[in-house]
Amino acid sequence: MTDSSHSFRPPPRQRPGLWRTWVWWALAALAAFVLLEAVPSHASPLSTPAEGGVSAGPASGPPSAPPSGIAAAPVPPPVPAGLVPGGVALSVVTPIASCEALTTTALIDIGGRGSQVTKATKGTSQGLPACVVEGVLAPSIQFRVALPLGSWTQRFLQVGCGGLCGRIGMEVGAADGCLNLTQGGFAIASTDMGHQDNDGSFGLDAQKREDFAHRAVHLTAVASKRLIQRFYGRPQRFAYFSGCSDGGREALVEAQRYPEDFDGILAGAAALNFQVQNSLYHGWQARANTGPDGNAILIAPRLAVLHQAVLKQCDGLDGRLDGLIADPRLCKFDPAVVQCPGDEDKPGPNCLSRSETTAARQLYEGPRDPQTGERLTAGGPQPGSELGWAGVFVPAQASQPIFSERIALQALQHLIFEVDPPQDFKLADLRFDRATFDQLRARHPLFDATNPDLSRFAARGGKLVIWHGWSDPHISPLNSIAYHQAVRRFMGEDKAQAFERLYLLPGVYHCAGGEGPSAIDLLTPMMGWVEQGRAPAGVVASTPPPRQRPSGFGQPDGKPDGKPDGKLAGEGGPPGGRPPMAGGSGPQGRPDGPPPGMMDFGPAAPVIQRTRPVYPYPQVARYKGQGDVNLADSYGPVSGSDIPVPAWAGSDLFQPYPVRAVNKVAPDVQRVGPAPAPAPAPAPARASAPVPAAR
Repeated sequence: MTDSSHSFRPPPRQRPGLWRTWVWWALAALAAFVLLEAVPSHASPLSTPAEGGVSAGPASGPPSAPPSGIAAAPVPPPVPAGLVPGGVALSVVTPIASCEALTTTALIDIGGRGSQVTKATKGTSQGLPACVVEGVLAPSIQFRVALPLGSWTQRFLQVGCGGLCGRIGMEVGAADGCLNLTQGGFAIASTDMGHQDNDGSFGLDAQKREDFAHRAVHLTAVASKRLIQRFYGRPQRFAYFSGCSDGGREALVEAQRYPEDFDGILAGAAALNFQVQNSLYHGWQARANTGPDGNAILIAPRLAVLHQAVLKQCDGLDGRLDGLIADPRLCKFDPAVVQCPGDEDKPGPNCLSRSETTAARQLYEGPRDPQTGERLTAGGPQPGSELGWAGVFVPAQASQPIFSERIALQALQHLIFEVDPPQDFKLADLRFDRATFDQLRARHPLFDATNPDLSRFAARGGKLVIWHGWSDPHISPLNSIAYHQAVRRFMGEDKAQAFERLYLLPGVYHCAGGEGPSAIDLLTPMMGWVEQGRAPAGVVASTPPPRQRPSGFGQPDGKPDGKPDGKLAGEGGPPGGRPPMAGGSGPQGRPDGPPPGMMDFGPAAPVIQRTRPVYPYPQVARYKGQGDVNLADSYGPVSGSDIPVPAWAGSDLFQPYPVRAVNKVAPDVQRVGPAPAPAPAPAPARASAPVPAAR
């Protein structure tokens, strides 16, 4: 009797010889390996060298023959044709060199004399074993690279920093749930952007200004790729960049100045208007909320009154009362509707005083030239963002300092002007007029990232995704919209559509947090676009899990003294300083609270666990009329409005401009940059501090 539980075996005389079995399996394994490694890179070789005379090499290199010691991962059986969600299936490559050997890697030809690897030790990255390399690129660019020991799938990811940088942060944002990331498939790098300060004083050094502007982020990419080549014996197949805030500016700098560095770039809440953003925007937000007595007019406990009035008027514009406004530009809100009746300037429990109403109106509106009425910024915070103002330009108590004032003074005193103002310069000395705006133009080509000419980036197959939270209090989302529209105008709609997308997240604060679902994975669809040619469509954002502390990704330092202490912003502060940040760092750990760099002063919005699709601009998500309103499946895309950003004093900054190099370079540093292009006429020296302009 035969045993049906056993698999069928042919009679002995029909069974193949053992050697034939070995040959069959060897050929099958070889075919699988060839299938995995033969997936072509989308990028073509470049003829344009890296800006600055140091070539980064192609962002993605063709695979060479596997050196000794490199193992191929088995073919995943359910994956057809060598494809995996988010990208092509690449074999895991293991190191051919020891971690310690990387300390001898030559970097002088990249950064100049004094450039070197300072440390290479075994550690972890994404919780998995990695070789963590630290180094310096002359004169003072510090960088770090984490190289996986047994999980690298031939991809490189560089992440940006926030605020004025000054520290190395390896946090990865906009990648929640990306399996290739959590499984250790990326070599990850970051830099402090060439200085270790957080008060703007590095701006006194011409070389450090250039390092912060663009040199550090580029040379870190060059050095990281060299370390990858030496450690694994082959280059990365695909290179990506992800940054938010100043990291978003760095992302756009890479696309504009160094298009060969990265295949795919994620630019979140970009400080692309650096000159205006860190002077007139934050300066105005602080001044507009400061009364004649020097105290704040609008304080955080009062924000709920304003916010509820906004929702009452505009929440239903998108077809559903859910506490989120899909497109705040359609909300024509006037704070006067919530002003207390009567002639007395006194607040009530459900209404604002006359002074509070005026301050709120000015915060929304932004500065204008007092003579012409011309707008001096691209836009202000949007309706629906009110709870996020807490800790940025609205303090907890009237007598407390306003964070926006500190942000503005750091830039105004050391970075923004060609001729620095007097040492005793105060925010009250800043004039909000066209003359002051024009003095910002001299360093626009150095620090800003508003050049819409992405021809070189597009020509080599690069992909760009811009994203921004609609409720961002630090950087108005109108800046990202303005750049998106400028790229479409300059490049042409069809050409831009082939490589660029913009996503706007309702209810999301600066880089993370807020009432809207802010946990989002843009890295996986970016991989699909770069590696498989599948353009991204809708992506799903979700509410972070309860008690999850938000990442410091893209966030400004929360320390009131501006001195780095090795901690993430929000991990405490000195006595009498700013309180611990919310969003998981406080005792309640609310995911809807402000992320690091934004204080939890205001009343909490209800925590609603929900998912919501976000579609490429100008599409918006619309409720289908049935299903759970907190689930993404209940929503679909509808055409939105591509409303042009209103004309303002800096509209012309979103046109192609020549790159300006620094005028002085430290003697021991190899110049990395073309000869200085003709610069705009320098601002006239000021004999004294500017006279305050009337608000």
